[in-house]
Amino acid sequence: MKLATFSAGGDTRIGVVVDAEIVDLAAAVPELPREMCALLAAGGGALEAARRAAESDRHRLPLSDVTLEAPVPRPPEFLAIGLNYADHIAESGRPQPGFPVFFNKQSSCVTGPRSPIQRPRVSEALDYEGELGFVIGRRCRHVPRERAHEVIAGYLVVNDVSVRDWQWKAPTMTLGKSFDTHGPIGPWIVTPDELGDPHALELRTFVNGELRQHSNTKHLVYDCFTQVETLSTVFTLLPGTVVSTGTPGGVGAAMKPPRFLVAGDVVRVAIDGIGEIENPVVDEPETASDRSARHGAGAARAAPARER
Repeated sequence: MKLATFSAGGDTRIGVVVDAEIVDLAAAVPELPREMCALLAAGGGALEAARRAAESDRHRLPLSDVTLEAPVPRPPEFLAIGLNYADHIAESGRPQPGFPVFFNKQSSCVTGPRSPIQRPRVSEALDYEGELGFVIGRRCRHVPRERAHEVIAGYLVVNDVSVRDWQWKAPTMTLGKSFDTHGPIGPWIVTPDELGDPHALELRTFVNGELRQHSNTKHLVYDCFTQVETLSTVFTLLPGTVVSTGTPGGVGAAMKPPRFLVAGDVVRVAIDGIGEIENPVVDEPETASDRSARHGAGAARAAPARER
């Protein structure tokens, strides 16, 4: 089953993707929650109701008539792991960690599978990281590795967009990983029963059609289930939590010379069995507060002239 969040007719809700259509769960099963975290928290009965609705030909919309949003628009936790493929460790010039290197991405960075990535005005070191992500399906703590599959609701594609110079300003890496729009995820959540083995998936990242990253999730140093075990030992994982599992070699920062993203670039991350996300790069737009500050400064500079 492919669970998605979508917008249509001025409203955002959740559905099940079937081929080139999406079943509108708000219409098909009105008693179900209309937001992804709430649906997952509602448990197996709610997911089974969604599955049954997807078997019907009713309440379907063409995918071409809707906008796919981030499947989990505001995850309660957005976690990621660094240095988790051997080839990426090698290109970084760092030793292989003896323990998983986790960091936070602020959930406000999450954006949709086709939404623009903003190149921040404070940096020219914008980079891509194509990754497999998974979504926690139920509240859990102290999950042993052999039972970790039970708490994973499904899998999705992630681009762990990184601002390299800001990433290294602090050892936590959070600042360089959390700029607005730097968490594209999607295009939907594929449930484990449909995906099969999450550790046998081809992953590819393209920039303007050029293949930059190509690996397989079998090469993860710490696999998805080990990550669940480690994280849940420390804190409670919540329904809708997104965990990004690390990127393979081929990032722009490691090229000689580095090849960072600029406005006009298009980044596509594809994972077999899940789908792909494709995001254009744009310059960070001016905000209303920017304009207000500029006009205020102009007025302040003009004030002495008026006084004279």
